[in-house]
Amino acid sequence: MQANIGGFDRILRIVIGIALLSQVFVGVHSPWGWVGVVPLLTGLVKFCPLYPLFGFNTCPAKNGP
Repeated sequence: MQANIGGFDRILRIVIGIALLSQVFVGVHSPWGWVGVVPLLTGLVKFCPLYPLFGFNTCPAKNGP
């Protein structure tokens, strides 16, 4: 499982995930907030399983060994 999520994409996923999860505990108390687990986890592990299917990769290429 090679990282395929870059810096900005990762931060955006974590922020969106936390914002959605906050709806479960604070505010509207919507069960739809649990959807926030997906972007939060993909942001934390730096891997999105859908990216390889569509040929996406926002992780910068490593230069050198």
